[in-house]
Amino acid sequence: MNNLCADIGYRSIFHVGEELCGDHIDVVEQEDGSTVIVLADGLGSGVKASILSTLTSKIISTMTAAGLTLSDCVETIAATLPVCSQRGVAYSTFTIMRIVNNREAELIQYDNPIVILLRDGANYDYPKTELTISGKKIYQSTIRLEEGDIFVMMSDGCPHAGIGNSYNFGWKVEDIAEYMSTFYSVGYTAKTLSTILIDECNRLYEEKPADDATACVVRIRKREPMNLLFGPPSNRDDCNKMMSLFFSKEGKHIICGGTTSTLASKYLGKPLKPKLDFVDKDIPPIAELEGADLVTEGVITVNRVLTYAKDYLDSNEAYTKWGFKQDGASRISRLLFEEATDINFFVGRAINPAHQNPDLPINFNIKMQLVTELSDCLKKMGKRIKVSYF
Repeated sequence: MNNLCADIGYRSIFHVGEELCGDHIDVVEQEDGSTVIVLADGLGSGVKASILSTLTSKIISTMTAAGLTLSDCVETIAATLPVCSQRGVAYSTFTIMRIVNNREAELIQYDNPIVILLRDGANYDYPKTELTISGKKIYQSTIRLEEGDIFVMMSDGCPHAGIGNSYNFGWKVEDIAEYMSTFYSVGYTAKTLSTILIDECNRLYEEKPADDATACVVRIRKREPMNLLFGPPSNRDDCNKMMSLFFSKEGKHIICGGTTSTLASKYLGKPLKPKLDFVDKDIPPIAELEGADLVTEGVITVNRVLTYAKDYLDSNEAYTKWGFKQDGASRISRLLFEEATDINFFVGRAINPAHQNPDLPINFNIKMQLVTELSDCLKKMGKRIKVSYF
């Protein structure tokens, strides 16, 4: 294993007037450490397309998880999928990407737009082998991964965007690659990159998509550890132990909570310098402490981070808020969502007397629930999470 990891993010828009998406994505972690991503595009739109794409992606991901080779999976699907009698095309197309030990990517593409690979900021023409399986033309590739590689998988709703409006013949794959290359060096997450692409597709459709459009982005990057301290320990005698473990960890250090930051200040022997400016009127100001990368208030700030995390996993519309603002919640969100790959939570179980006021909607259980829900959201983002309680 190397020090690389895959950041995976995807976003879809539905055909205008439809409540279900005809595209479907499955991401499966296998026992051998590899990751399989399947993007299936059902014929047409609506319920039928949604069922067909879901079945296709589930069958492929289940077979690969069971240890079958990608060739076996493709042969089974290609032989199983019926062909529309009117249009003469399969009821579902698909793209499969298998990432092995974060060193190598195997691509199998059937009738979806060709996967874009951005390497060193430019569209990279990787080798493709054409195969015929059960009468269907399949492209297969094996690519050695490099840090900074960005793969863009998509359904045909992306290159079809703008037909008859902005473009006579749609948005060509080469043009999409050129458009996405402008964001290559910015450092956006895979989720944000997929959101940028789909938002542009939606604009080209004049916000009335004539087809389902899905983009799945895979970004190869180095692992980045992050540590977050939230709350003092239930036993005061464990304070030094908790602080010692927290500050000895590799990576950046985030401290959440007034009492917690005061204890950290005493442990480090450094002054805690609170700031008085409210960047966001609903989020308490941050503080400065030498030895820590960020110091914020506790429950209110972390609750806002959780709100942003849930939105990130859904529509990612709140990115325009947390992506640029300088309040504590926004800064934590950027560190956890964009920078971190491995996150260590150090959570104190001490009950804060200030939270026992019956007029306040904050109590110990809510604090623990915040940690649980935020950890779950971060796991869904593909982060490695470890939570230690004191």
